Amino acid sequence: MDFNFDIIGGYLPLFLRGTLYTVGFSIASIILGSIFGLGIGFGRMLKSPLWRWPFLAYINFFRGTPLYVQILIVHFGVVPTLFGSTNALISGVVALSLNSAAYTAEIFRAGIQSVDPGQREAALSLGMTGRQSMRFVVLPQAVKRMVPAFGNEFIVLVKDSSLLALVAAPEIMYWSNTMKGQYMRIWEPYLTAAVIYFVLTYSLSKLLSYIERRI
Repeated sequence: MDFNFDIIGGYLPLFLRGTLYTVGFSIASIILGSIFGLGIGFGRMLKSPLWRWPFLAYINFFRGTPLYVQILIVHFGVVPTLFGSTNALISGVVALSLNSAAYTAEIFRAGIQSVDPGQREAALSLGMTGRQSMRFVVLPQAVKRMVPAFGNEFIVLVKDSSLLALVAAPEIMYWSNTMKGQYMRIWEPYLTAAVIYFVLTYSLSKLLSYIERRI
């Protein structure tokens, strides 16, 4: 097994650009996914089975089908329908956000339900409205318990963004495949991609551990 470091050096600017896109996809998707997931999580906790059903169906669909398939459906079906033509950047963010929303909805639900119901009842007895008790009493405690799960979801998103190479989104794996095709070599592009992903996820896990200790 021999390595040609010259071809790695030639592709480093492209790998750097791909890394920025990977981080961008992941940050945008965890933010949008969390916003959607919060609404879906509250819908998932509705008492009426009829009203709860659509939110449960959403979660089951996105958790029960491969992200690979979801990306292709969004890229070749949803985005052209909404925007008139397909776009890899929009498809990437939309697909990852929709997928992430299903998981963050369950994180929100589990976090909120882990708070003792007596605390919400105590807040209501003090004169708070239901919304105020959720905002000022339940959510602050629940968020602390959600941080590790959100960290895991963010790390999963970083790794899952590699599937966006399917639709030619210019992230790390896209440039790895391009490098492989140009030089017909396997080790250099894929080991380089593996090292970059490891550095990203390891750094992120350390950062999240620091945040967990601080809160």
